[in-house]
Parts: sequence; C-alpha cells; structure tokens
Amino acid sequence: MKTLLAAYSGVNKGTGSSLLSALLELASSPWLSRPKLVKHLQVVAVLQFIVSFLTMGFVCTVLMVYLFFTDCWLIPAVYAAWLIFDWNTPKQGGRRSSWVRNWTVWTYFRDYFPIRLIKTHDLLPSRNYVFGYHPHGIFCFGAFCNFSTEATGFSKKFPGIRPSLATLAGNFRLPVLRDYIMFAGICPVNRNSIDYLLARNGTGNAVVIVVGGAAESLDCVPGQNCVTLKNRKGFVKLALQKGADLVPVYSFGENEAYHQVIFEEGSWRRYLQRKLQKLLGFAPCLFHGCGFFSSESWGMVPYCKPINTVVGEPITVPKVEEPTPDIVDMYHDMYIRSLTELFDKYKTRFGLEETESLLIQ
Repeated sequence: MKTLLAAYSGVNKGTGSSLLSALLELASSPWLSRPKLVKHLQVVAVLQFIVSFLTMGFVCTVLMVYLFFTDCWLIPAVYAAWLIFDWNTPKQGGRRSSWVRNWTVWTYFRDYFPIRLIKTHDLLPSRNYVFGYHPHGIFCFGAFCNFSTEATGFSKKFPGIRPSLATLAGNFRLPVLRDYIMFAGICPVNRNSIDYLLARNGTGNAVVIVVGGAAESLDCVPGQNCVTLKNRKGFVKLALQKGADLVPVYSFGENEAYHQVIFEEGSWRRYLQRKLQKLLGFAPCLFHGCGFFSSESWGMVPYCKPINTVVGEPITVPKVEEPTPDIVDMYHDMYIRSLTELFDKYKTRFGLEETESLLIQ
C-alpha cells in the first residue's frame, strides 16, 4: 500500500522518476514474484475444479429457474429445448472436446500436487478396456487429471486409446454441468453408456470405473491404503460380457490430499453417512485441507502431496455373453492379484515402506 501511495504522490508532484521507481518496487514485491504467482494460479485451477463439481449443477439449475420468471426467459427456454433434444447424448459416447481437454488450466491443476501418469505396458488400439481405478479419495483428483484431461499426456503414452471416466449419472441431469463434463470425456456410470462405449463405438475405448465408489471415500485417510473391492464384481462381469480387457490402476497419494474425520463403525454418525450415501449417491465426508494463503490453516484447498497413477498390465478377457458366477469369481481373483502385485511393485518407489500392504475389503 505504501508503494502505491508513493507512486500516486510522485504523479501529483510531476516526478516521473518517482513513479517509475515506485512501480519497479511494486513489481519486485514478494507476493508478485513469479513462483508465488504460479502457485496461486495452481491453487485457483484446483479450486475451479472443486467448486465446479460441487456447485455448478445446483447454481445453474437455480439460475435457469429464476430466469424463467424474468425478461430473459428465452435463454432457459432455448436451453431446456436443447436439453430435451440432447438428453441421450451422455449414453451414446458423449461429446468430448480436445480443446477443453487441453486447456492450460489443467497443467496448473496437474502441477499443484503434482500428478503423474506412469505407463507399465502398451495397450492395443484393437482392443477395448475396463480400467479399475483405486482408491477413490475425496475428489478423484488423479482419475480426473489423467483420464479427463491431457495434462499428463495420456494420448501420447497410449496412442489410439480413448479414455472415458465414468461418474454418477445424476450429474448429467444438471444443466451446464452435464455439457462441461461431457467435453472432458466423462460418461455416466450406467449400463447403457458403458454398453455403447464397449460394444457400439469400435475399438480403442477405455472405460475408467472408480470401483470403490462413494463407499470407499468414507475410509480414505492419509497413510492408509485401503480399497473396497472384495464384493465389487459388476465391472468384471461387464468386461466378460463385452470381451474388454481388465486393467488395474492404482494412484499412490490419492488419499493424502485431505484429512478426514472417520466415524467409528456402528456409531450413529457412521450410520447417517451410509444412509445419505445410498440416498444421494455420494458420501457426505467430513474433511479438510489447507487454506488459500497458508498451509497452516484449514480450508478446501487440498494438501500439496504427489499423486502417482500407475496403469498396470492388462488382463486378457474373453467375450462371454452369459458368464457364470464361477467365471466371474475367477477373473475377479485374477484382478485382485494383479492389483496387489502392482501395488507391491511400486509402493517403495512412491514413498511407502516395504512392509506396507494393500488392504482389500
């Protein structure tokens, strides 16, 4: 502030040198230094993602309803007509945009943590794939950055493969949000959408399913590597029915982004979380990160912890239109073994102890 007053004073006195020196001093201020500015842009990029997914759908819905009762009623009327016309697009491969997936904001998003994508094996464009992503974390930062943007270079590392991150179908009923996430290549996690991608959209498709879902997010805490998988077999049956290869994916550091209050099993708070999860489709977690200006304060900004997403070796899956429970169990066991081996192989590389083990529940 003193610098700005000095500049103003220099102008009043007609001394250009005073103004110039004051501006130079302003430019050299610590809060305007390049590293600080870049860090703030990274924080803004991450908050943009969080706020968009938490509030965009609700805010745009309220705004559309409000505009219906104003002189601008034509705007929501036209959008409503478009919504009806375009209603089934999310179930038919969506409407991905290379331009949106390559926005510069995603590079700032990537560099905040940072997030990295590690390739272990080639994927053939002549096959389709079902990626099982673990763990869920709070916001699936690794899944979004790696598979819904090009910030980590997915298309260059896996040429000919089109990833589609599957998320709650309810998101595609909300105005504006549905279009925003479709541009990123996100699809509904329902039968119709995944059937289309794996059976009627050619080859080279990779549907990314966060297998543990909302239930798993209730158990994500720093230092714990726990996945909800033991009774999750639907994605394996789906892969068998479509003849899509299974690919285990593990993100080291996904659980480190936030601190969460874990309520004891059997408590009324945990019971309420479970009930709301089934009712809403997502888990109401009680968590915190750090503040916008300081890592010492609490806020919605995630902690700067590296997230390393390792894409494992594909498991070749035959096409079986009516797989028996025994066949599903066999491939489910193969998937669990493959995921465990992937975790054990890379855990020490990303800061875990050799004694750490993957807990599957």
